[in-house]
Amino acid sequence: MKHVLNRALPRCLLAIALAAPTLALAQATDAARALAQDAVIVDTHIDAPGILVDTWADLGVSAPDREFDYPRARAGGLDVAFMSIYTSAREDDAGSAWQSANAQIDAVEALVARHPDRFAIVTSPRDVDRLRQGGRVLLPLGMENGAPIGDDLAQVAFFHDRGVRYITLAHSANNRISDSSYTIEKKWDGLSPFGRDVVAEMNRLGMMVDVSHLSDAAVAQAVALSSVPVIASHSALRHFTPGFERNLSDELALAIAAKGGVVQIPFGIAFVTPKAAAKTQAYFRASDAFNRANAERVAAGQPPADRAAFEKDWEAANPPVEAPITDVLDQIDYAVKLLGVEHVGIGSDFDGVSGELPEGLRTVADYPNLIAGLQARGHSDDDIRAILGGNLLRAWALVEAGAASR
Repeated sequence: MKHVLNRALPRCLLAIALAAPTLALAQATDAARALAQDAVIVDTHIDAPGILVDTWADLGVSAPDREFDYPRARAGGLDVAFMSIYTSAREDDAGSAWQSANAQIDAVEALVARHPDRFAIVTSPRDVDRLRQGGRVLLPLGMENGAPIGDDLAQVAFFHDRGVRYITLAHSANNRISDSSYTIEKKWDGLSPFGRDVVAEMNRLGMMVDVSHLSDAAVAQAVALSSVPVIASHSALRHFTPGFERNLSDELALAIAAKGGVVQIPFGIAFVTPKAAAKTQAYFRASDAFNRANAERVAAGQPPADRAAFEKDWEAANPPVEAPITDVLDQIDYAVKLLGVEHVGIGSDFDGVSGELPEGLRTVADYPNLIAGLQARGHSDDDIRAILGGNLLRAWALVEAGAASR
């Protein structure tokens, strides 16, 4: 939820970080570390590009202020790290989303050019085994928020040519393509007519349709319209967070699975931890009420209310939330039982949730802790391999094959 919190909104909710490392933690075992290095780990949501543009760091070497860098990626066994090309609702409103997306793609390309022995951009699952030889971490691109497309369908092909292989159709606000899960008032009752064209064009090109962040109606419509599997690149399950539309209902998750898709479980506590999710919902309700009241003030000729004061008061009234790694493990367990192991993966949201992560899953070095927890709960190594990356690679290949068969 970085995006909603530390970009689309000011500082509010950034305090939902872990206060004290006192919670029980799944410790990586030798067996977990070995599996992490041997399996193909695919994380479908890492928000390095936006931060890279805002505050540069060389991610090919140690970058202690980030959650993703090459040394820790290799320590954790990460092979395929989808770089999130994120643009905010504010950038959409300002008309700067296209520029922002291209600058982020340029930043990823520059990182690869600086360290061709450590990174490579990958645009097809067929190339993963070849390109990761020599210890490279592969960097496919996923676009979070379809705002850079604007209302020009040709931009889908433009960004496909730039290497983008999935598009999250909307983010924290309704856009030209789709309604958002976060908005109280929906614009399209799901997808817009243009959004339906976008789904068809993505199918034609072999781009994965990503339904994370979408309203329930938009998720259902995207799954129904797509001729190939769709993914949720970083969506937890609403079973643990009743009323939180950002997370998937059982019905929608089952629809994704029935189409051959994958639900990628995030690590951010605002998604996986019920208390933090309830706080997030409360924030959006309070923010909406503030905006409405403020609009009435301005319409009445009064000066606007102080947004910064609202944010400060919210932070003061809502202390940090702690979370154990078991919150993520519980999500994965439930998803496996509900959907079948072949429809579950991981989409951490590292560098995207302002440090709001469970103990034991704080950086890309920590995948062995997750593996140890899954092993301790009785998941077989073959099933864990599927969750770590095999399922996503299969779904991606099906999307690519669907385009090729047209």
